[in-house]
Amino acid sequence: MAAAAPPALPTKLKGVQPLRTGEGHSFLWRRLHSLSGIIPIGAFLVEHIVSNFETWNGPLAYAQQVKFLNSLPLVRILEWAFIFIPLAFHALYGVWIAFRGRASVNVYPWAGNWGYVMQRVTGIIALLYIGYHVWTQRFSGVSLPENPAYAFHKVQVELSNPWILAVYVIAMIATCWHFAYGIWLFAAKWGITPGNEARKKFGYVCAAGGTALCFLGLIAIYSVVWKYPNAPIPSMAPQPAGITEPAPVVVTPGTTNPSQPGQVQ
Repeated sequence: MAAAAPPALPTKLKGVQPLRTGEGHSFLWRRLHSLSGIIPIGAFLVEHIVSNFETWNGPLAYAQQVKFLNSLPLVRILEWAFIFIPLAFHALYGVWIAFRGRASVNVYPWAGNWGYVMQRVTGIIALLYIGYHVWTQRFSGVSLPENPAYAFHKVQVELSNPWILAVYVIAMIATCWHFAYGIWLFAAKWGITPGNEARKKFGYVCAAGGTALCFLGLIAIYSVVWKYPNAPIPSMAPQPAGITEPAPVVVTPGTTNPSQPGQVQ
């Protein structure tokens, strides 16, 4: 008598199939999310903080920096293609990841779990701050691309509110922490730092870089609020070609003609 044939396996299984490395859209979107945090958003963050450091040199230097950036070719296309659109994708997908994840730091208080939680907390802080900052400095009030001379004054007026100043300081620390830890995660996810020892050493590098970047940002805030209080709006009128300002006339006490200081009355 022939043995009975084994039952046929069902063609469709209920539930969600396990996601293997390299399969499914989630893997691709997470890699793009990680990459967008470095290029172009991370690169723009570094450039933005370094440019804002020009406030240390005063209102005119900062105005000239704003004017230079807004005079780049195709600056509006670059602004949308490499800043606003990637930032929107990174922020929205990051929020989706944050609310889908489950933190276990209360059960397993390890450094990795704390990093997991802080990366999401600082990401939410950075998102709220960037939305507010872009709206107030780019799309409301005086338009700085057309009026760069008002850049320092506009920021100074905003930071005159102590609550807004506190928000800027907290957001600067949170954003730099999010970026530094994001670089560490990027290197781990993309296989740049294989092994615990390599990741540990690279963690020190990321911490040092994030601290330095945050320090520059806080110096810029200090310059606006305390180094140049009540700074006047600088004049950026170009000097006509071939015309020079007359040299100041020094009048010696006891002379009658300033052009001939040697003649004494």
